[in-house]
Amino acid sequence: MNRTTAASAETVVKSKKRPFFQNKWNDSLTGYLFISPWLIGFLALTAYPLFLSLYYSFTNYTLMQPIEWIGVQNYDRIFTSDPKFINSVKVTFMYVLASVPLKLLAALFVAMILSKEIKGIGFYRTAIYFPSLIGGSIGVSLLWRNIFGVDGIFNKIIGVFGFEGKGWITSPDTALGTLILLTVWQFGSTMVIFLAGLKQIPTDLYEASSVDGANKIVQFFKITLPMLSPIIYFNLIMGVIGAFQMFTSAFVITNGGPMNSTYVYALYLYERAFSRYELGYASALAWIMLVMIVIATLLISYSSKYWVFYETESGRGKRK
Repeated sequence: MNRTTAASAETVVKSKKRPFFQNKWNDSLTGYLFISPWLIGFLALTAYPLFLSLYYSFTNYTLMQPIEWIGVQNYDRIFTSDPKFINSVKVTFMYVLASVPLKLLAALFVAMILSKEIKGIGFYRTAIYFPSLIGGSIGVSLLWRNIFGVDGIFNKIIGVFGFEGKGWITSPDTALGTLILLTVWQFGSTMVIFLAGLKQIPTDLYEASSVDGANKIVQFFKITLPMLSPIIYFNLIMGVIGAFQMFTSAFVITNGGPMNSTYVYALYLYERAFSRYELGYASALAWIMLVMIVIATLLISYSSKYWVFYETESGRGKRK
């Protein structure tokens, strides 16, 4: 009887242990099965092309001849004997430094206006957000090119006030500005994120500051901006990443002209890859772009500890 009891106890112990490991494995397997569509897509469409392009960047791959390993010759050629690379980097940085801050300012300004509870506010929010849904399309780029052409509606409007219009997209002095203006006009998504952040700021802070005599300007700089700083940080990162990759508007509206004044980096990469079929060289350019984006992101992330404010559980705030 004792042996039977001992065997039964051992069986109970084993039966208790087995489900624990089995359940743990089953849970992991179930989780991987649920994410398998995304995982397969990531490996096949992102990870594999990413590392394949890294390999191609060290080869002479032109689609017209067998792949030839050439080491770092592509990178050496880019940095030492490619004036178009330097020009495209210069134009891209000018575009990023101008478009990203202006877009953030426009989005924040409109978000503060739309945060007020007024009649028909839902319609206004939808109408202002709508351009962001179609802003990156070829159709909008074509429309923008017609608006700022010699016979475009913009020249007709300023002509009413006595100003003489010109071809804004055909002048080296203003062509990049039209592309920047198009980017700023597409602030809808950024505005919605700012609007959500404004809704999360406690009204008690404004009420208390009003009692202390703070006006609207003081409240904006002492309450609104610090409380929105994590949102600003996020929008800044996303804006910089997107601006570095700007392609459609430059390709459709100006095609890099006039006089390479809008010859952004992504357009130069596209030309090397799909006009000259220098895929190895274009892969090297793509990895240089990735490094530039990573460096810019790291610099912003490092600086965030000086200006990004996070609210703690105790109700006080601290910087990152």
